[in-house]
Amino acid sequence: MFTGIVTAIGTVRRIARSNGGVALTIAAPYPRLRLGESIAVSGACLTVASKGRGWFGVRAVATTVQRTRLAGLLVGDRLNLERALRAGDPLGGHLVQGHVDGVGEVVAVGESGGARLLDIRVPAELAAVVLPLGSIALEGVSLTVNARTARDIIQVALVPYTREHTTLGEVAKGAAVHLEGDLIAKYVRQFVTRE
Repeated sequence: MFTGIVTAIGTVRRIARSNGGVALTIAAPYPRLRLGESIAVSGACLTVASKGRGWFGVRAVATTVQRTRLAGLLVGDRLNLERALRAGDPLGGHLVQGHVDGVGEVVAVGESGGARLLDIRVPAELAAVVLPLGSIALEGVSLTVNARTARDIIQVALVPYTREHTTLGEVAKGAAVHLEGDLIAKYVRQFVTRE
């Protein structure tokens, strides 16, 4: 479980593709990583499979690759990172599982009142659980949905701190982004729509 509060920016150091999956070596400033621990990598929960001073390695299996944009990563790409919560840690964002629900597309970028606005086209199944002022994880970052500008387009506002301390300040029109809907909204929808 995560909160969507990014604690470091990692950089892709090496990529190996095989059997439909992808293995990533990521440079990161985390001390004392443990093999087997979970890290949200731009919102996708992955397991630390190898580690060394200033880096760790993870592997995304074919199912994860199909649901994410991980297959398109390049050496040098920057990634939002968050280590899993421990009992007693503050819940600063919202409940985030690290299960990417889909990949969205940034369709517009603007500015308003000191905030950077991103309009994002979301998959239909995710649009069903997104509502204004609700929570969404974008590239692993906990954000509030600012508005719904169309049935399949949401808008988020990035304050200067978020732009400076995550990769979202670099996102441009046309970019693919990981999305995870609000956990509670997803369960409520599943409960009321099941047959």
